[in-house]
Amino acid sequence: MHWRHRNLLDLDALTAEEIEHVLQTAVPMKEILARPLKKLPTLRGKSIALMFYENSTRTRTSFETAGKILGADVTNFSVAQSSVNKGESLYDTAKTLQAMKIDLVVIRHASAGAAAFLAEQLKAGVINGGDGAHAHPTQALLDFFTLKERLGEIAGKKIVIVGDILHSRVARSNVLGLKKLGAEVVLVGPPTLLPPEMGYLGVKLSHDLDRELPGADAVMALRLQLERQERGLFPSVREYHRLYGLTKERLAKTGKATIVMHPGPINRGVEIASDLADSTSSVIEEQVTNGVAVRMALLYLLMGGGTSDVVD
Repeated sequence: MHWRHRNLLDLDALTAEEIEHVLQTAVPMKEILARPLKKLPTLRGKSIALMFYENSTRTRTSFETAGKILGADVTNFSVAQSSVNKGESLYDTAKTLQAMKIDLVVIRHASAGAAAFLAEQLKAGVINGGDGAHAHPTQALLDFFTLKERLGEIAGKKIVIVGDILHSRVARSNVLGLKKLGAEVVLVGPPTLLPPEMGYLGVKLSHDLDRELPGADAVMALRLQLERQERGLFPSVREYHRLYGLTKERLAKTGKATIVMHPGPINRGVEIASDLADSTSSVIEEQVTNGVAVRMALLYLLMGGGTSDVVD
């Protein structure tokens, strides 16, 4: 299939077929990760800039690893120490990147829409590495890859996402893609953290985790930002764990061999009990490995490996 995208800002721009194409492209990439010598000349001469305005270990490191394995030159812009602190705007930063003839930019930013703004300014391709509470498309894609690997197929599977849906870019991108791929999606969380407008995406909303677990093929716990408790959005960490924390006993209510996912980093004993996080039901470590494979696939496709008539 012809790959027609220059940017990846969110999954609403991709068709189900294009999402599947990314996942299929990631399969040989994962095989490369298992080799003792992990170095390809595929993107030699291409340059990638990583601009992370928010802290991130997993996403930034996996993009860096993916780019280097494919032979690209990867530059980490340490935004905290850069001229951003001197008041340089995103527009000025875009101009600097343009002058450096960068081929692709991965940006993480606290403001929703920052990646889209950068894409409008640059000739280079842009990947959204997470913008505010808006979108995190590469996390969703690595989640789908993990689901397919474990469940064989996504269509018809019941996926429960539990936690702070309100502030979660991971949940939003997952829902967009999972619906396209034909999954049944249930969003669960306390009333203060579950926005009713998420219902427009055609998913079920619920405040009762135990009632939604039967028949779930996968349960994804979202990271709870503990500062939200200080703002009174949930009563206490203990109470949150009692109602929404995943434990081995609670997971047994699904009635099947359900997999447990988490975008990381985990608050152990809050979203997931430690023994469950370290059990065979958990695919959390696999998600990290798959993150590198999926990001390799995306870099390959967006930087010309998909031989394309590029449009957006």
